[in-house]
Amino acid sequence: MLRSHSRLSLLIGINVIVFLGIYVPATVEQLVRGFGNSAILNFAGQYLVLPASLSALVHRFWTPITYMFMHAGFFHILFNMLWLYWMGQIFEEYLGHKRTIGLYLLGGLAGGILFVAAYNLIPAFTHVDAASSATIVGASASVMAIIIATATLLPNYTIQLFLLGPVKLKWVAVFYVVIDFIGIAGANAGGEIAHLGGALMGFIYIKQLQRGNDWIGGISKLFAPKPKLKVVSTNYSVRKAAGVPHQDEIDRILDKISATGYDSLSKQEKESLDSLSKH
Repeated sequence: MLRSHSRLSLLIGINVIVFLGIYVPATVEQLVRGFGNSAILNFAGQYLVLPASLSALVHRFWTPITYMFMHAGFFHILFNMLWLYWMGQIFEEYLGHKRTIGLYLLGGLAGGILFVAAYNLIPAFTHVDAASSATIVGASASVMAIIIATATLLPNYTIQLFLLGPVKLKWVAVFYVVIDFIGIAGANAGGEIAHLGGALMGFIYIKQLQRGNDWIGGISKLFAPKPKLKVVSTNYSVRKAAGVPHQDEIDRILDKISATGYDSLSKQEKESLDSLSKH
């Protein structure tokens, strides 16, 4: 997990480790104390999930991070990790692996913020004081950010879906957004709202990236170590010969991918994109 160059392996590994770290000892505990009587699950449900209540959130300020690495059951984590793996591979193929973790975290935070805001501002929730007991858990908002980001970048990219055959990513994105919006009136309103928050973040991030504003890259630069020695070169011909594309060229290629797909790129453009992923 740690040696892999793909950040997907790291994210999936953390989610699986957290899931097993909670549910394996909780199962053993219930075999001894009786089913439905687990102090471990009660602790996780009280201190690691994201509450909608502002008073509870103040005292559990870490939950906007911890909730996005937890899951409520086997099938919950299974399908989240499958979608993360499938869509994350496409995302990393075109944008490299350096943005995956950043978008995962941004999507989870956006989903959590929208969830808390909705339960404390929308009349349908405030009239019944739903925020006092509502919580959310799971990586779904983070995964939705990656799904929608990939679909926004490559709307005409085609994937094979079981029973449906070839489907373009833009229709997968539209389907999930519509289903989540309709689901707000259902039993899992908080989860559906969080999904929409993650989706919105994924869409906005790619649109900003296409305009030359890389939020994740900008944040990572703040924590990058400063070199002790600075070497300045004005030999631009050498830099160009080294195969490193300029930012303007990168933005133009990303815009072209968004508009007409990866296959429309010329050989030189594909080589420039490959050079970008290596640097």
